Amino acid sequence: MHNTDKIFVAGGRGMVGGAIIRALKANGYCNILSPSHAELDLTNQAQTLDFFKENKPDVVVMAAAKVGGIYANNTYPADFISINLQLAVNTVCAAHETGVGRLLYLGSTCIYPKFAPQPIPESALLTGALEPTNEGYAVAKIAGLKLCEFYRKQYGDLFHSAMPTNLYGPGDNYHEKNSHVLPALLRRFHEAKVRGDKSVEMWGTGNILREFLHVDDLADACVFLLGLDNPPDLVNLGSGEEISIGKLAELVAETVGFKGEITHDLSKPDGTPRKLSDTTLLRSLGWKPKISIRDGLKLAYTDFLRELDSGKIRM
Repeated sequence: MHNTDKIFVAGGRGMVGGAIIRALKANGYCNILSPSHAELDLTNQAQTLDFFKENKPDVVVMAAAKVGGIYANNTYPADFISINLQLAVNTVCAAHETGVGRLLYLGSTCIYPKFAPQPIPESALLTGALEPTNEGYAVAKIAGLKLCEFYRKQYGDLFHSAMPTNLYGPGDNYHEKNSHVLPALLRRFHEAKVRGDKSVEMWGTGNILREFLHVDDLADACVFLLGLDNPPDLVNLGSGEEISIGKLAELVAETVGFKGEITHDLSKPDGTPRKLSDTTLLRSLGWKPKISIRDGLKLAYTDFLRELDSGKIRM
């Protein structure tokens, strides 16, 4: 990838796409296309192909997706599979048809089987049943990465994929029901502090382990992968470190300045005990994260407050 390349970041108005654009600009890439959904609907096949023919991007970063937490995925599975399939097929096929030189497709570690070995290696893909609550999203993302793999295999297109772990940071979704666990905790503890609550209740024991990666680290990893001459078809993008949800809650409380008690509703389920990506391949390529979970939480809370004050926060 060269500094003069025209780079199309699909989903550039979202948390992931926005971070990637910031990272690209920080590395000297200025010729960036990032139309809004109103300007380009990637679920519209004809519109997508016309955009590629007219703008002729050299590089595509596919960060556009319909995303949500466990409630949204479990409640609207048809939306998650259909929309994400359309996004993948329309974008990847248009990139091939118009001769795009390189495409990086972003998925999620939820593509792996529910009972995959821990940490989860890339080789675990398609070796078992998926987690039922986000199966629709996972199937669509698997189809997208396979599209890239097979276009590379059959035509030699330099299309490759990366699977990020749980992300957080600027532009995150803080919706009460549709957000992921870390932004949900940030909002819950912030609001408890503002109200002066004496306690915040957590579901389950808090003993389950999860992995988190700050979105600016994710963006840095994407720029790194785009600079490789021969990237792997599929690579996990994670911190390689895990933290219990209970410990995470304590760090969030500390970060926002909540002084009350953290209680646990043991009648509620814990969820999958552990979900950690194997980052051996990524680290062997020469990349590792820079932002610790403690520092990342401080950055995330600062962004949360700024977005809250500006009225631009996604709630």
